[in-house]
Amino acid sequence: MNALFAAAKEVCDFMEARRWKYCVIGGLAVQRWGEPRLTRDADLTLLTGFGEEEQFADALLERFEERRPGARAFALVNRVLLLRASNGADVDVSFGALNFEIDMMKRATSFEFAEGIILPTCTAEDLFVMKAFAARAQDWLDARGVAVRQGSRLNRAYILKHLTRLCELKETPEIVAQARRILEGRR
Repeated sequence: MNALFAAAKEVCDFMEARRWKYCVIGGLAVQRWGEPRLTRDADLTLLTGFGEEEQFADALLERFEERRPGARAFALVNRVLLLRASNGADVDVSFGALNFEIDMMKRATSFEFAEGIILPTCTAEDLFVMKAFAARAQDWLDARGVAVRQGSRLNRAYILKHLTRLCELKETPEIVAQARRILEGRR
């Protein structure tokens, strides 16, 4: 069994036992929806809201090892808790609170990554939005891979609506323009 799949399952099982809302994002979701690639960690989004992050961080840190000293303080500032699963694999837990993230949790669907490893995963559209919004070189490659692999199945209106709203907060309309080009099959 892939170590990252097992690590993601371990953290997801912990969250599931508490009835928290969460889903797999990042490189593992790319394996489902885009062009599969190597990834060094498992990425999850956990719906914490604003103001309750400490209780989630504390519960996770009681169970899982922190990946760096001061992981709790880092998470409370940057909204990402850097953990290590019991098998030594890295897991990044992003704290979600935006309307987009709330919708993403509702839209997440189960996917079997390997025998017995069934995890809730963001949709292809939500993955595209997150990758485009991050706008790093690897993220654009991942977004392009999702667009190519999913083709006409992608809900482009949904993507552009949510990406536009997020980019208005960051004042980055160029991200939306690049996403349009990718969705239209242009470079």
